[in-house]
Amino acid sequence: MHQQWRYRCPSQCPAGSCEGPSRLAMLILSCSSKLRLLEGMLWRGLPDTLPVYGAVMHVNRGNPAGQEVLVDSWPEFKTVLTRPRREVAWDPSDYFTNLYTAFYRDEGACRVLLENSRAVDWGQAFQIHGLQDGVYETIRDIARARGLEMETYPYRLLLHPDPPAMPQYRPDKGLRLAPVSPAHATLLNDTWNFGGNSWSLRYLCLLIRHFPNACLLGPEGTPISWSLTDQLAALTHGYTLPEHRGQHHTRPIVGMLAAQLHARGFPVYTRVLPHNEPSLHSLQRIGFRILPGVFDRLIVRPGFTQSRPASALDSGQDPAPSSGERRGTQ
Repeated sequence: MHQQWRYRCPSQCPAGSCEGPSRLAMLILSCSSKLRLLEGMLWRGLPDTLPVYGAVMHVNRGNPAGQEVLVDSWPEFKTVLTRPRREVAWDPSDYFTNLYTAFYRDEGACRVLLENSRAVDWGQAFQIHGLQDGVYETIRDIARARGLEMETYPYRLLLHPDPPAMPQYRPDKGLRLAPVSPAHATLLNDTWNFGGNSWSLRYLCLLIRHFPNACLLGPEGTPISWSLTDQLAALTHGYTLPEHRGQHHTRPIVGMLAAQLHARGFPVYTRVLPHNEPSLHSLQRIGFRILPGVFDRLIVRPGFTQSRPASALDSGQDPAPSSGERRGTQ
């Protein structure tokens, strides 16, 4: 058996601010200088690094979601993983909060890290986001070997190349732009295909309180259209009430959020399910470009009967997930 040893940060970080390489090649980066350096490295790898880059940016700017960053080695890392801190991931069934992102330069190193139960808590329900096929394949293989359920949601990735050039649209008469209020969380939860349960409500409250968001309020002060951003710095949860669709209400909302994100140095990007053609077309009309590849959202659970409450995920209104197999692959 290998003995554990105390790692001394070569950057002379304060004692306890870095946890060094373990016998399974896992290093938690909590040193601010290293995290800033990592952010710069990930920036040079855009757009392939987008979800991890966005998560690391938020870690470096107050860390409102309580995430931490792991690498296999430093400074010549081969894979990066972001995950919730232990005190955040206290509910083993809450795959909304138990959110990971992964990026790799070496697929083998990524597989080793993801297989490490000290890096990924495979006893919990969780979701993981990534843009590389190796992330999907590794999670699929481990889930199968462990007898776990996995749902795959493949998204199209859209990035705006020049946010300052995005047109700024004014709301229609009688409507006004405003931040989303925590008081609106129940409405958002009830209209979300992935919502309808206490976990999703808690997650939406986190996003509303801590990340940029915007909505259009009707004359009665109730949101008719909205968009949030998440701990990956992505535009997300865009929705317009059915009776208000077809009137381009999302344009002033997206324009406002894009300006806020760009002013803070964040990329302006989002993910859209491929069958949601109205959203894809609407975003392209205001300058977003569809990037090649697939943005995977993978949900892993120990078992549906133990960790899945009655929710919108159990209804026929869901965007149908794949069974864990990609079309056209073996």
